[in-house]
Amino acid sequence: MPIRDRLLALSVALLWGLNFPAIHVSLEQFPPFFLVALRFALLAVPTVLLVPRPDVPLRWLLGYGLGFGVLQFVFLYTAMDSGMPTGLASLVLQSSAPFTVLLAGVLLRERLTAGQLVGIGVAVAGLGGIAVHRAGLAGGATLVPVLLTLCGGLGWALGNLANRQARTTEPFRLMLWMTVVPPLPMLALSLVTEGPDRIGRSLLTVGSPAGLLAVGGLLFTVLVATLVGTGWWTALMSRHPSSTVAPFSLLVPVVGIGSSWLLLGEATSATELAWGAVVVAGVLLGSRPARRRPGTAAAAPPDAVPDAVPDAVPDAVPGAGPRTGAAAAAAGASQVVVTGR
Repeated sequence: MPIRDRLLALSVALLWGLNFPAIHVSLEQFPPFFLVALRFALLAVPTVLLVPRPDVPLRWLLGYGLGFGVLQFVFLYTAMDSGMPTGLASLVLQSSAPFTVLLAGVLLRERLTAGQLVGIGVAVAGLGGIAVHRAGLAGGATLVPVLLTLCGGLGWALGNLANRQARTTEPFRLMLWMTVVPPLPMLALSLVTEGPDRIGRSLLTVGSPAGLLAVGGLLFTVLVATLVGTGWWTALMSRHPSSTVAPFSLLVPVVGIGSSWLLLGEATSATELAWGAVVVAGVLLGSRPARRRPGTAAAAPPDAVPDAVPDAVPDAVPGAGPRTGAAAAAAGASQVVVTGR
């Protein structure tokens, strides 16, 4: 990979990592479910008006939107709103990688190599260490946000599988149309659980300093982290093997934890950092392509698991069918889209 593309990959990790503090300040103003609806509505409206629908089966488009757009962010935003540290959220969401590998093996019958199974085990051990540590804090109250974030990672993984099954040659267009799915169900959920009064107050006070900062965070999430970050990532995945590009996404929690400390004054304990390093090591190990025996073809099989892993992926985003060349790489890119990014 040339220096220019390495710098571009580093820039994407920076944008996606900074997105977690942006989400944090947005949640200071807007209720979590309503914020998810806003986030996707800002992309969904111009998409419906300007972007042709990708030629994929409707069930996989809906599955992608429900898994990646609804389930991931319902749990992630609820976790962050209920006390999940911002930097730690960017780390625990990496659970989408082992979830995707496991689900691909069980549901799609994809082969799991010994290295991937070991990587999954290491990542799960790291996540378990974080959960046990949080269970010992504040009488166990801090464990619930961790579990919610893990559920968000599972939702992202389910979205990755639907993305993979869509078998699209138009990954960026599929990503844009995925945003059409969440707004209405999330708005309905917000009205039922958060109520019109809370939604109204968040909108009426949007002109306050905190409200303007929240709007800035929301625009960063939509325009910078999603459109710019995903666009660059898609370009990188179209030019290089996913196994070369995907490891750069492991820098996202590093940026997320560092920026949360610098911008929000949020500290992460040494114990959580140590277990976090175990998680990242497991994801990296599980994303390595299998070694080819001498004399075997250089190309990976079309349904090899690394194309289905979110950050090993994402290929999730953060993550189908016979693909070759740029189309195969680009299809993987659409699954990365956002770790909360």
